[in-house]
Amino acid sequence: MKLKRVLALISAAALSVTMMTACGKEDTSSEDGDKNAENKKIGIVQIMEHSSLNTIRDSIVKRLGELGYKDGENCTIDCQQANGESTTVTQILDQFKADGDDIIVAITTPCAQLAAPYSADIPVVFSAVTDPVAAEIVESLDNPGGNITGTSDALEISKILDFAMTATPNLKTLGYLYNTGEDNSVSCLEKVKAYCKEKNIKLEIASATNTSEVQEAVSTLADKCDAVFSPNDNTVAGAMGTVAEVMNKAKKPMYVGADSMVQDGGFATIGIQYNDLGIETANMVASILKGEKKAGEIPVKVFNEDLSTFINRSTAKAIGYEIPDEIANAEKTVFFD
Repeated sequence: MKLKRVLALISAAALSVTMMTACGKEDTSSEDGDKNAENKKIGIVQIMEHSSLNTIRDSIVKRLGELGYKDGENCTIDCQQANGESTTVTQILDQFKADGDDIIVAITTPCAQLAAPYSADIPVVFSAVTDPVAAEIVESLDNPGGNITGTSDALEISKILDFAMTATPNLKTLGYLYNTGEDNSVSCLEKVKAYCKEKNIKLEIASATNTSEVQEAVSTLADKCDAVFSPNDNTVAGAMGTVAEVMNKAKKPMYVGADSMVQDGGFATIGIQYNDLGIETANMVASILKGEKKAGEIPVKVFNEDLSTFINRSTAKAIGYEIPDEIANAEKTVFFD
């Protein structure tokens, strides 16, 4: 999918001609019905390019098409990414507002936090925000308030780490790899600390503020730990190829927070399929654009049920892990190669 701003200009020009033509005519909109999709402008912003976020973005666009919002045909969908820079996110949001976008979709916690103030003028739907209440994006999950709502990829930390202890029975020291600037990763760290304290596991922590720092951070943990865990951290996800290479060489498992991070080389996780996040996010967008509900009236959808086990078979082989039959044959086990 390649979306160009020229489509927005063409759409705006066509709308202007239509409006000028209609100026001398009687309003017949009530007779023609509400053409909800026609000329709508949808702005989608993600913090950076990586598999998890691209999966959500592509799923949103696909589902919107199924719901009648087809980019380049009857609406404009402008997808932008910020290369990990918050200042770029703000510039993108400013452009969405200047373009007169009808709705903003913000993928990830950093984007949602920056997009929240724009909801005073434009409905905002976020996706893949781990804890939107703690991040001060919504007032509550059931009643977001304001003009904003979305979907949450809240992690079931205890289930992931329970699986890690079963798959790595000699787990005495766990590494935690994250970006201190990502609120979702900070909130997950507190849960990991509590789990490790309860299970008497030593916790080693390493951070990276950008993808270029990830290799050094994960190398440090690989030397000290029996296994390493990273939540759905965008910085780590953007460098999963490097992370997998380091951990595979050390013959140690890398547990992660997203299915796409397993697809990109992580060993395993337990969670949701990120494609589902995109589908539900698009459903919310369509509902708002059709005038069925206001954004703040739609409860935040938290995906914490019907979880699957995701395992990368190539990584399992690289670290010498034999997948037990009870896991391999389970209905909710998904493999990547």
